[in-house]
Amino acid sequence: MPVTRRLFAVSLVATLAGCGGFRQSRLNPLNWFRRSEPRESIVLPEQADDPRPLVEAVLSMAVEPIPGGAIVRARGVTPTQGWWQAELVPRDIEEDGVLVYEFRVFPPPGRTDVNTQTSREIDVAIFISDVKLEAVREIVVQGATNARVSRR
Repeated sequence: MPVTRRLFAVSLVATLAGCGGFRQSRLNPLNWFRRSEPRESIVLPEQADDPRPLVEAVLSMAVEPIPGGAIVRARGVTPTQGWWQAELVPRDIEEDGVLVYEFRVFPPPGRTDVNTQTSREIDVAIFISDVKLEAVREIVVQGATNARVSRR
């Protein structure tokens, strides 16, 4: 094998070996936010601008990178069936780069049944642009009894 082919083969192998480090680096957009973890509840102001109460508990949360930003998905559980118009309501970004979303939902207009947990689960999602994500180091989804967090 001539010297140029050997040099090319060695440089190709070195380049491919270096790509594994990129997979774990902070430059890789797929690593921007990890799996969510339970977090202490955030102290919320007594008077909220939104009349909807917080969801009873946040079961899961994920931050999925997409071109132009990320989608925050959350799943919560309500005490009964029939809750509606769920939304992640953003609060101002805190000084240390924490973005808090309140998981708010309207209660049913009348009396409803309590059935299986699966039938009482509600999914919500919200898009966050890259511009807003630049200042964010952690995203929190807050429920009435718990919160979940995903960190960079």
